[in-house]
Amino acid sequence: MNTISAHASNDTRASDPERTARDLGVDPRLFLGGRRQDGSAGQTIVVENPATGAALTEVASATPEDALAALDAADAVQESWAATAPRERGEILRRAYQILTDRSGELARIITLEMGKSLDESRGEVAYGADYLRWFSEEAVRISGEWKVNAAGTARVLTMRQPVGPSLLITPWNAPLAMPARKIGPAVAAGCTMILKPAAQTPLTALFLAEALAEAGLPEGVLSVLPTSDAGGLTDALFADDRLRKVSFTGSTEVGRMLLRKSADHVLRTSMELGGNAPFIVCSDADVDAAVDGAMLAKIRNNGEACVAANRFLVHADVAEEFSAKFADRMRTLRTGDGSEPGVQVGLLIDAAQRDKVAGLVADAIAQGGRLVTGGSSPEGTGYFFAPTVLTDVPANARINSEEIFGPVAPIRVFHDDDEAIRIANDTEFGLVAYLYTQDVSRAVRLSERLQTGMVGLNRGLVSDPAAPFGGVKQSGMGREGGSTGIDEYLETKYVALAV
Repeated sequence: MNTISAHASNDTRASDPERTARDLGVDPRLFLGGRRQDGSAGQTIVVENPATGAALTEVASATPEDALAALDAADAVQESWAATAPRERGEILRRAYQILTDRSGELARIITLEMGKSLDESRGEVAYGADYLRWFSEEAVRISGEWKVNAAGTARVLTMRQPVGPSLLITPWNAPLAMPARKIGPAVAAGCTMILKPAAQTPLTALFLAEALAEAGLPEGVLSVLPTSDAGGLTDALFADDRLRKVSFTGSTEVGRMLLRKSADHVLRTSMELGGNAPFIVCSDADVDAAVDGAMLAKIRNNGEACVAANRFLVHADVAEEFSAKFADRMRTLRTGDGSEPGVQVGLLIDAAQRDKVAGLVADAIAQGGRLVTGGSSPEGTGYFFAPTVLTDVPANARINSEEIFGPVAPIRVFHDDDEAIRIANDTEFGLVAYLYTQDVSRAVRLSERLQTGMVGLNRGLVSDPAAPFGGVKQSGMGREGGSTGIDEYLETKYVALAV
């Protein structure tokens, strides 16, 4: 059996990968069409523990041939799955929600071990991800159409919404439960069959989720979960097959552009949740203490490894000194360490490459004239740690202002009026989310309208909510996940003209 490491820096094999994976409550084989099997080439992926850099376990690696077998299974049951009663589809999701909730401690441990976030963060992700299944269990029975008389009174207009069909779901490593659940939930509710390709760094959580859905009654063939070390080969095989009708991707803008080009050949339905460069704006009239609380949440949640993490802190000159001092004091007190240890607040970055990227952005900001207030380095020892960091006086040309950080680093810039804040905030190709702190209702409305983002956190450092539409504008993507519109991404509208 060949072994392909998901991280080039480490090719250490787990001593007994099947036993180790099963000890974690995960079957290491592919979940192909609802059945467990080894990959057709017999290859595996080494899953690292970011706290040590050592191999945690191995899972089967899917090939392009496995992907086509999964599409065979999805296509074979698409018609019968679409005809399943909406209530039954909803009940499957509801049962899966309950299974995840009941096993939240076990699942949180898996997330922490393979992704590096603290156990508290992982428990929060389990609750958040499971809530998507609960939300869409309720949306499954609310798919509606329309009946009306045409304008001339000579015919009737009937519209119905039907599932798009077999869908490819591609998810990142930073939220290994929430991102798959946010896509699987509406796809199941709509009646679509699915192939999920999770990130190679964090396949265990996705395989656990597949087992929960199977236990909840999801029929064979409806879902396949295919971790792979050959993402390009696997997706190319699927994109070349005209039975695939939809792709939903969460990840970098660079990869999203590539997938959009591939989608063009068969005119696939696409949903893209891409990169972010979120501004966190603190106006002169803001409640500074509340803004610091929100900044901690918006920056440190998920170790800063989130597309919605605050990336640029824009603070009015009148409150900049107070905000920066209080924010830095809070960042200094955070306990960094192995996320599985009690009391740890900031866990690991996912791998050495991400740690080095964050360190490089900080070094560049300082070289360009930024001032390091706290943090700025990796603690000695094993593991992909980076200290919570605050930088002030960061110049406009520093790379950290234009690149997504994905780490616990907060660069602060000063502005002098609302127009300047909006100009700086919108000066990016991204447009996922912005955070705004002000006690003036009129200012809040004016600035929210002018911000070129798909979401705004107004006096709140958290925007993610299963009941709300999640997504961005510009090069942060297209389409929305969650909320009452999230299921629309998996439905086509058919119009029937009726003669009378």
